[in-house]
Formats: sequence, structure tokens, C-alpha cells
Amino acid sequence: MSRRSEEAPVRARVPADIERADRIAFGMSGRQLVILAVAGLLLYGVWTAVATVVHPLVFLAGAMPVAAGAFLLAVGRRDGLSLDAWVLAAVRHRRSPRRLVPAAGPVISAPAWVQTTAGPGDRLPLPAPLRLPARGITGEGLIDLGPDGTVGVVAASTVAFGLRTPGEQNGLVAGFARWLHSLDGPAQIAVRAQRVDLTYLADRFLTTAPGLPHPALEDAAHAHAAFLNELAARRELLHRQVTVAVRSRRGPHHTAHTAAEAVRALGGCEVPARVLDGPGAAVRLAASLNPTAPTSHSAYATPAGGDQR
Repeated sequence: MSRRSEEAPVRARVPADIERADRIAFGMSGRQLVILAVAGLLLYGVWTAVATVVHPLVFLAGAMPVAAGAFLLAVGRRDGLSLDAWVLAAVRHRRSPRRLVPAAGPVISAPAWVQTTAGPGDRLPLPAPLRLPARGITGEGLIDLGPDGTVGVVAASTVAFGLRTPGEQNGLVAGFARWLHSLDGPAQIAVRAQRVDLTYLADRFLTTAPGLPHPALEDAAHAHAAFLNELAARRELLHRQVTVAVRSRRGPHHTAHTAAEAVRALGGCEVPARVLDGPGAAVRLAASLNPTAPTSHSAYATPAGGDQR
């Protein structure tokens, strides 16, 4: 690679239709062809049943809206989903209960004498048990998803990409691309930003300052604590928490290996990372489900916990 090519920033083109289904015939996928074929067979079956009593023009007038609806269902899209998947999700949402409660088993029905305030003779629907996709967390930090496999959780830090030279940026992009190409299963990168209060660190410096071996170090600790307090008062500081989740259906050993490979690959990109154990994965998952919770003080001392700005 020449010096000029190293100085030029890397530009990677990502196709927008990376999840586009394969086209089988007439520019349509198998799902679309099945929908149109089923609609055509249904219309043909109805025509053969009523051909002797219904005029062809009358049947054509009634079949046109059905055919147009089937075509729209096959080729239409909404919110990034195919229209048939969107309609199916809407039907499931309409039929699913609105009130969910944590329960180990089925919810017991209320007695007949219990009345509600919904109206005369009306009864509120019974809550349904809340079923989470995760069944538990193993001691190794793997999240058990049942039939969907297991998930390994990796805590990663960030890298000052904008402060690097174009050549260094190219190396980081190439290393990250190698990790992406090595994946053989789903992976997710979640970045969580949260406000940070530096008074904890400032109080910690003030507490340990009298025990320092030299007066100059004590003065430096006091000065740094004052700087932290001033910084927290003047600017809104954010703590970034980067979590990488890799999933596999090939067993826990393969998931653990994939998580370890992610740590090794990210380390090649100068990104500190570590695989979370059981307690660490539980804390990270609980923090992700509660975005308004205060940031843990232990995150400041962890290289893979994030960065502050």
C-alpha cells in the first residue's frame, strides 16, 4: 500500500438491501410468489364453483379487489417490514393481552363476585403472565434464550477515532471489518449514554489526600478534586457504556468462543474489551432495562466500562 493510499480515509459502501430476500422469478421472492399463488388458486376455486350461476363480468368485478389486495400484501412494505409481516404483527398485537404481570405459572381467575368499575356488567380482562425471552444467566455470563440459543455479553470501551491520523483510522476500520466478516451469527452493539456525577471521585481524592507520602501530592489531589467539581458544575458530562452481544444456537461453548473472539478482535482495534461473567452480565442487563438509573461508581474504574466526555 502506498503512502498516499494510507493517508486517504477508507470509504466502505454498505448495501441498503443487505437483508433483501432472494429473487426467484419475475423479480419476486418466494414469499411473494406463495402469496400470489395462494390468492390465484382461491380465486380459481371460487370461479369453478360459481361459473354456472355468475356472469364472468360480475365475477371479474368481485375478484379485482381481492387480487389487488393480494398483490399489495405481497409487494407492499410499511415501516421497513413486508406488508404481510406487518399485518400479522398487527393482528397478534390486537389479540394479545394489554396487561402483563410477572408470574411463574398461569394467572388464577378472579372470583365471580368480584366487580369492576368498567361499567354495568362489564369485567376487566384478566392479566396474562409476562414471558421474557431470557430464561436466565449462567455462571459464565451466558444469557439462556431457550430455543433461540445463548448470548454472550462483552463490555467494550471506545476509541478516539477522530484524533487518529488517516493511516491509523484505516487500520482501525480494517480491523473492525475483519471482526465483522468473521461473525457466523447475529451480533448487536448497544451504546448507552448517561449523565455522570464526578463528586464521588472528587470526595475520594479528598479522603485519600491526607495519607499521601508528600505534601506536593496532597496539594495535587486537592487541586484535582477542585478541578473535577468545577468541571461537573460547568459541563454536562456523559458516560458511554458499550455492550456487544453475540448469539449462537450451536451451544454454550460456541457462544463463549464467539465472545472471546470478539474480545480478541476488538483488542486488535485498540478497543479494550472483556467478557462479562454471570454477575457482570446481570448488572449490565439490568442497567440496560432501566436507562434512568444512576451510573455505578465502579464503572469509572473499569477500562471497558466506557468513557467520559
